[in-house]
Amino acid sequence: MANTLRISGLASGMDIDKIVSDLMKAERMPLDKLKQKKQLLEWQRDDYRSMNTLLQGLDDYLFSNITLQSSMLKKTVSSSNESVVTATAGSSAANVATTMQVNQVAASAVWLSDAAVRVDKASFSVAADVTLTINVTNGDGTTKQASITVKQGTTLDGLIAQLNSNLDLGVSAFYDEQTGRVSIMKKDTGAQASLVLADQATADFFAQKLGFTNTVAGQELTGKTAGKDADITINGLRTTRSSNTFTINGVTYTVKGTGTATVSVATDADAMFNAIKGFVDKYNETIAKINAELKEERYRDYPPLTDEQKEAMTEKQIELWEEKARSGMLRGDSILSSALSKMRMNVYTKVEGANIPSGFSQLAQIGITTSSNYLDGGKLIIDETKLREKIKENPDAVYQLFNQDGATDAEKGIARRLRDTIKATIGKIEQKAGKTIWTNQQFAIGRDLIQINDQIDRFQDRLKQIEDRYYRQFTAMEEAIQRANQQSMYLMNAFGGGMQG
Repeated sequence: MANTLRISGLASGMDIDKIVSDLMKAERMPLDKLKQKKQLLEWQRDDYRSMNTLLQGLDDYLFSNITLQSSMLKKTVSSSNESVVTATAGSSAANVATTMQVNQVAASAVWLSDAAVRVDKASFSVAADVTLTINVTNGDGTTKQASITVKQGTTLDGLIAQLNSNLDLGVSAFYDEQTGRVSIMKKDTGAQASLVLADQATADFFAQKLGFTNTVAGQELTGKTAGKDADITINGLRTTRSSNTFTINGVTYTVKGTGTATVSVATDADAMFNAIKGFVDKYNETIAKINAELKEERYRDYPPLTDEQKEAMTEKQIELWEEKARSGMLRGDSILSSALSKMRMNVYTKVEGANIPSGFSQLAQIGITTSSNYLDGGKLIIDETKLREKIKENPDAVYQLFNQDGATDAEKGIARRLRDTIKATIGKIEQKAGKTIWTNQQFAIGRDLIQINDQIDRFQDRLKQIEDRYYRQFTAMEEAIQRANQQSMYLMNAFGGGMQG
């Protein structure tokens, strides 16, 4: 649209721009209402999303600290003699005491080059490319073949590095400059370890370059000290293991030396207590914030400020005004009210099922009750002494109270119920207010915002037309006044001239 030619009020003496501006204030009031409505929707959308962030925080805590056995059913392990054996236990390990007598510690096989043959590092040289092929048997009896290509010009240090880096070979090799000997040790332990040189080129290389004399193709590398299996007696049963670290029934033992030790496994009552206490704190924080949103006062006499109103106010005045203007965006919200009621039912209702022993089917039975003060809005209170007693009495039952799975809500543990409710609530809020990665078209408030933006655009076009019309009207008036003034001056000049004649 072409800009309307605007003439100032020279002829009329009026401030046309001021008059049009004042007229447009009245015309612009419906636009201000639309912008205020848009702002309210954006505030409501943001408050909904903050509630989803809050709920997601509770869900994350439940998953990481209550649902996972590794968090709730941590184990403490003690050894009566840590110089003989130490241990760690997974969450599935039974609470037992195990007596272990270590008769022999597992050891690695070692191959030493011939003491009579000194390997000279300074003169060491690989004349041509060669591929070393070694059939490897690990300490536990598993086998694989290692293949190493040694390039022409490789130094002794380079060769040692190649041997150490080959995962199939699995050795730790080094050269001792003092004695001129090469040591090759299997990284794993066990009596079955062996290194068999697969072909004559490999046998010749180890004999001629590394000092392992009498080495023959198809036979084991010479200079061997055999590896050993750990020889242990566990609760009276004598057995062997190729490694000093092994796992039995969820407990991982590490043999350190010969002797006798008793290893005791118990549930970490403090870890479970702290996880549950953390849940209660997180739950109380969540419902307190939801309750606050539902009860927050709505100040309808404080609509969002227009740009013009903000220009006339200080930053502090704007801050105080908007604090009231955006208050109560979710007051009495049905989605949050329903979620809060459902969460309370999740927590209070008895957990059914054969896996739940008597005395462990409700939170109140393990020392967690609801505040008697109705103003607390369902806050949970912990009797710490009782909770600790119940955890020590039957930690598995406490875990099941929170995490039992079931076909019905009544059969599900408290944490599972809450996570179902949280998931459903987050879904409903997202349908209403979306999330940051969604477009406005994907959720209800967003679609409302699209409509309001369209209305704002159309109204702004209309205001432009109205403003142009006002200016056209005032321009016409100015032009008419100017013509009248010109005619008046003409007449005055005409009459004045006649009198002089």
